[in-house]
Amino acid sequence: MRYKLLQEGDIQVCVIRHPRTFLSKILTSKFLRRWEPHHLTLADNSVASATPTGYMENSISYSAIEDVQLLSWENAPKYCLQLTIPGGTVLLQAANSYLRDQWFHSLQWKKKIYKYKKVLSNPSRWEVVLKEIRTLVDMALTSPLQDDSIHQAPLEIVSKLLSENNNLTTQDHESIIVAIAPLLENNHPPPDLCEFFCKHCRERPRSMVVIEVFTPVVQRILKHNMDFGKCPRLRLFTQEYILSLNELNAGMEVVKKFIHSMHGPTGQCPHPRVLPNLVAVCLAAIYSCYEEFINSRDNSPSLKEIRNGCQQQCDRKPNLPLRLLHTSPDLVSQEATLSESRLKPVIVTSNEIHVEVERNNTANQKMTAGVGNDSEPNLIDCLMVSPTCSTISIELSAQADRILGCYVEILKMLSDYDDWRPALASLLQPIPFPKEALAHEKFTKELKYVIQRFAEDPRQEVHSCLLSVRAGKDGWFQLYSPGGVACDDDGELFASMVHILMGSCYKTKKFLLSLAENKLGPCMLLALRGNQTMVEILCLMLEYNIIDNNDTQLQIISTLESTDVGKRMYEQLCERQRELKELQRKGGPTRLTLPSKSTDADLARLLSSGSFGNLENLSLAFTNVTSACAEHLIKLPSLKQLNLWSTQFGDAGLRLLSEHLTMLQVLNLCETPVTDAGLLALSSMKSLCSLNMNSTKLSADTYEDLKAKLPNLKEVDVRYTEAW
Repeated sequence: MRYKLLQEGDIQVCVIRHPRTFLSKILTSKFLRRWEPHHLTLADNSVASATPTGYMENSISYSAIEDVQLLSWENAPKYCLQLTIPGGTVLLQAANSYLRDQWFHSLQWKKKIYKYKKVLSNPSRWEVVLKEIRTLVDMALTSPLQDDSIHQAPLEIVSKLLSENNNLTTQDHESIIVAIAPLLENNHPPPDLCEFFCKHCRERPRSMVVIEVFTPVVQRILKHNMDFGKCPRLRLFTQEYILSLNELNAGMEVVKKFIHSMHGPTGQCPHPRVLPNLVAVCLAAIYSCYEEFINSRDNSPSLKEIRNGCQQQCDRKPNLPLRLLHTSPDLVSQEATLSESRLKPVIVTSNEIHVEVERNNTANQKMTAGVGNDSEPNLIDCLMVSPTCSTISIELSAQADRILGCYVEILKMLSDYDDWRPALASLLQPIPFPKEALAHEKFTKELKYVIQRFAEDPRQEVHSCLLSVRAGKDGWFQLYSPGGVACDDDGELFASMVHILMGSCYKTKKFLLSLAENKLGPCMLLALRGNQTMVEILCLMLEYNIIDNNDTQLQIISTLESTDVGKRMYEQLCERQRELKELQRKGGPTRLTLPSKSTDADLARLLSSGSFGNLENLSLAFTNVTSACAEHLIKLPSLKQLNLWSTQFGDAGLRLLSEHLTMLQVLNLCETPVTDAGLLALSSMKSLCSLNMNSTKLSADTYEDLKAKLPNLKEVDVRYTEAW
């Protein structure tokens, strides 16, 4: 039978908690005083005057208990314990046998634990200490008490013992670790013990203790830990353990097998905490590689000082580290007047990190026109090296370089698991790396594999994480596109990212407008080299009238006509434009209803058969159309009412409609598979007066958001939704 351990202070208040319990101090075990709820009864009235009455005035410390026994003599009171203390005996009577046994085992445990604390606090011979530790561990494993502190108390005692004795030999270390190993199977090690384990991993990474004892401990940490922020030394221990695996002869192969063991043999990892914990360990390890340089930022000019040029070079402290920010006009002009001797490479040292900067006057001249903006630089601005720098290389120490290589390789391994990739992409979407790491060519080159895996994944939840986590913040798409700080190719990864995003629900004006404003040059260059995705991008820019400048339009047309694939797609565009003009020509019906079970192809065929410039009301209810038909619907300039009741029209089509059909007034989405992701896009359709979202996956929060952002909305149907 298992019992709950009594906590400190339970003994002196047990009378209050259990009214049928008596607790009194007497001179000899012959006499007994019993506490009842409303009255006192004496075991022997003749000695009443010699026996204290009432509650005990002073509590009894666990360390003062000399012996604990169950009363077993004949005619002894039921459910009693006898505590032997200096100067007398204390009798405890419980309400039942279970409570009595709970007290008995708890007091036995407390008595012994105080004994071991005293013995191990002043060790003399380590062979005796080791024997006592083994006995302590056996006692914890065999105790009938069921409480976390039963296993934690011995670990804390050993942890304190190790922290106070730093002169132990390696053999002593390993003997103690092996002795406490059984307790670690179901318990996290205390912070001081984690520090001891870290030291052992660093000093003896090839020890068999690391593989045989630490492996199950780290596995348990990764499977069950909920927050490394509360237990940072657990994370550090896991970090050092993985590094010690990398020091073995097989190196990363051992690490790979460990990662695979954490994932499991099936296609789905059964432990949801493993991936977040592994990513947290990787991020902390990568951060530590650049920590010395990050800490040296305090000696460099602030963003405001750099932007306003208010701090001169001579005013700053010596040995400034490189600040990865735009240079102010004053600083640029100062650099331009430097002598030829200043054009030599400069080494800026920060303990373990060396930053090599080559200055040239050409870069200075390019930058003088781009200043005057008072806003804080965004991530890309901060990462783009100062215009006085043409190249930058960050050299880490050998140890930091090994750590970086190990943990970037682990991120690659994690990205190879299909079930982990969505969560990994979400965790890395905010770019949780220091700017120094993103400016380090080796790091971004190795991390490119992970970004490629995201770009190759057809699932929207994965490749959508290539974009920024919110408006105004750059994402991996910007970092690895031409001109980005991490781009080291001719745009192959950029083309791959654009291709997967365009194939998803990002075929929108907003995405194309962003490309036209920021990446038109790379798009035209890749299209000139025959990249089909970029050719399609340029055609869509022309089709959706993204480009207003006539000269730019002519340049895009020339680019398209310079390749066979571009010429063919441009001719198809021209043909579509002629059909579009015919479609939008005034005339034709004002109302149109498609027969039930019509498909996307049927709708496209019908709309291509004549002019529908006057079409205001279109009903596709109970047809088989999907989001693919949105490309045809957005070409109807006069459309005001659209009925999609009981179709397969989804979020992707809804996003496209929201960007093009801004004059739509009535929309019926009853019994469609749309979700909050698509419904939120409707907030841009300010003309909506009637909206039917009956039997959709609408949430209450999205409904409130739509009501706030659609001022003209008067008729809303949200029956059979969460918002109902």
